[in-house]
Amino acid sequence: MVTDDPFFKFEGDLRRGVIALATLSQLVTAQYGYSLRQKLTEQGMEIEEGTLYPLLRRLESQGLLTSEWRIEDGPPRRYYVLSDEGRRLYPQLVNSWRNLSAVMENLFKEGPLNDV
Repeated sequence: MVTDDPFFKFEGDLRRGVIALATLSQLVTAQYGYSLRQKLTEQGMEIEEGTLYPLLRRLESQGLLTSEWRIEDGPPRRYYVLSDEGRRLYPQLVNSWRNLSAVMENLFKEGPLNDV
């Protein structure tokens, strides 16, 4: 959908900032792309294939994920899981998210829409 409504641009910016963290949160155990996408969707974080697969490749190239091809009851699938570096970094990112979220909640309390 193409729109001039600035809400959609800002919402997209917000989502881009959290999709990587949401993805990392689900890769403590190995997942292939489709199963990961389903898991995220079930939790309310919808993500398009065109966003997910490049993100997985980027996170792997950054050393946060490892992957391997597996054949289990069907066609070969690439499974992703947190690397040692990803396991080290993930709790730090969660802590940072929680701190930012708390700061934002405090800011919202003082803002013009404090009863939203």
